[in-house]
Amino acid sequence: MTTSYLLHGSQMLPLLQDSSAREFARQFSSVHLAERPMASLSISAHLDTLEQGGCRPKAVIASSAHRDVFHPVMKATSRNSPIHEFYGHSQKLYQRNPVDQAYDFRRAARASHNDMHEGAPEAQSHNTIEASKHFDFLVIGSGVAGLRYALAVAKFGSVAIVTKSEPQESNTMYAQGGVSAVLDPADSVESHIRDTIVAGAFLCDEETVEVVCREGPERVRELIAWGALFDQSEDGQLHLAREGGHSHHRIVHAADMTGREIERALLTAVRTNPNISMFEHHVAVDLLTLQDGATVVCYGVDTLDMKKQKVVRFIGGVTMLASGGAGHVYPTTTNPLVATGDGVALAQRAHAVVSNMEFVQFHPTALADEGLPIKPEKRENAFLITEAMRGAGGILYNQSMERFMPLYDSRGELAPRDMVARSIDDQLKKRKEKFVYLDISHKPRDEILAHFPNIAAECLKYGLDITKEPIPVVPAAHYMCGGVQTGLLGDTSIEGLFAAGEVTCTGLHGANRLASNSLLEALVFAQRAVEPSVAYAFQMGGKKAEVEKVENECQHPVVAMDLKEDELKEVLCFTELQRKRLQHIMWDYVGIIRSTERLEVAQRKLSELEAEWKDHLVRNGWKPRMVNLEVCEMRNLISVANLVVSSALVRQESRGLHYTTDFPMLVESARLPTILFPSSSMKTWNSKLVHRMEVETR
Repeated sequence: MTTSYLLHGSQMLPLLQDSSAREFARQFSSVHLAERPMASLSISAHLDTLEQGGCRPKAVIASSAHRDVFHPVMKATSRNSPIHEFYGHSQKLYQRNPVDQAYDFRRAARASHNDMHEGAPEAQSHNTIEASKHFDFLVIGSGVAGLRYALAVAKFGSVAIVTKSEPQESNTMYAQGGVSAVLDPADSVESHIRDTIVAGAFLCDEETVEVVCREGPERVRELIAWGALFDQSEDGQLHLAREGGHSHHRIVHAADMTGREIERALLTAVRTNPNISMFEHHVAVDLLTLQDGATVVCYGVDTLDMKKQKVVRFIGGVTMLASGGAGHVYPTTTNPLVATGDGVALAQRAHAVVSNMEFVQFHPTALADEGLPIKPEKRENAFLITEAMRGAGGILYNQSMERFMPLYDSRGELAPRDMVARSIDDQLKKRKEKFVYLDISHKPRDEILAHFPNIAAECLKYGLDITKEPIPVVPAAHYMCGGVQTGLLGDTSIEGLFAAGEVTCTGLHGANRLASNSLLEALVFAQRAVEPSVAYAFQMGGKKAEVEKVENECQHPVVAMDLKEDELKEVLCFTELQRKRLQHIMWDYVGIIRSTERLEVAQRKLSELEAEWKDHLVRNGWKPRMVNLEVCEMRNLISVANLVVSSALVRQESRGLHYTTDFPMLVESARLPTILFPSSSMKTWNSKLVHRMEVETR
């Protein structure tokens, strides 16, 4: 017997117990989400609709025979059918000259905007709202997934990349290790598949793993063609490193700054592409979605232009969600400040299926500032010490210079990240110490400086020479293995919304990500989403009525300009305090080692925090539909934190990144993903200011 789960208030409840659950977990297109509420589908008219009662949706699992009712793009996930069988006109699209492609959708969107300009909602006349912008493809995020996708679809139409900060400020930029791919004749795809599944604690989707591992080498060659410069051996071949969990040398890298090099190469290509427009400092507020029968359809996104302090609406044929992770749900993270779980929260509010949120990866070795000779000023994010250093022979010691990893795992320092992080955590708690040491100084100086120049320079800045001394390290939140559920073509449960990168849960990582598989996954799924995206954008041509409905029914957010200065200051100050409080709740109660009691405490504290925050904003003049950066990020962090805690509570076993003292063993019958369906009683406050997901079984 197998079980899938729904999130029900503060509990996860079993939804289905039969043999089809495992198949569903692998290919969620067998789900039919019926009776979706209009209240959840427009960006700001929710309040009135909800107050009038709204509709109540159901989340039901249908048999696999009903998978085609999900939405048209899901049909393309049929493993034996080429996509043109489902999109009869797509071949014509590909035969057209990209320069001459003027999609009907773009024309319809622009025409509808002009036709109804005078009859638009009153808010549109506000001087803090700009005219809607229309593109064939919208990309939310400017990391490797978003840039790779944008470059591919730009051959077929106009592309807008909406990014929260500067384009390079993404998790990609901070990735040190590299991209894993089978490029050595002594290696094999089968070996890469096996390593991935073992690291993922056998919760990986095996078909996804095979697809990614087989397509990886071609994606690496594409990066090189775009100008990415990777390290080479003396014979001119790519230098392949080895990292924890890998049985072979297969990590393509650019010293210890691989992400930076990939981001540089892709951004260079993007900036020279006339079909791609980059919108910096635009915060995604909410997806624009409407009901279409039994399906939710995405038409774009509302954003806040931080520099102009104006709301900008983007309408597009296809929206690609590539917004990265949620590391800042914890106080110590290797992620940049932009990683606040925006994509998962946006998709969740729009009723997307989300899964495996309990699996938060803590990187074992972030630089421990407390152990440096010269103490840095407070960092925005922890400095990562790459997995590749252990792969190159780095050894972990406690502060008595006793090697400890062989006591926990026969693979020693090359064990997967979940095992290494728990081992370090155990040492710190037993010895009441703040950090351990990672030592690479026994290697030749020139070799260290050649492979780890960035780390060497950072440590030397604070008085530490890594060629002579060990590096103080400590675990830090690093990567979300859960996220928006996607199929093999990057398709989500929302029609017109695709997703790639860390924001997703593709099934590749299972319960724990194998080192250097994240950039690989982003590259593979960004490419796999191209063909169905183009086909869908072409299919959207001529849907003028739908575009008009979006513009008429989806009210704009409102910039918080009407608050008095002291009110706004009070809101921002309290929001910052509550954000720090949330992060410490997650660190103290939902960290590397968990227990049912501590998770329940976290759930209660998060609920209290959310209520206090909401009440404080209202008392200080916050109005429906008001938005600013800090408030948007806070509501997203609350959503993600609640998803992580609720998912962790239901998994009554220890698997991969989720270790609980109450259930310390693996349970074979629990070897299933945790799947969170859309709510049947969605509740929003002040036009999606705060959202709490409740799902009920029917």
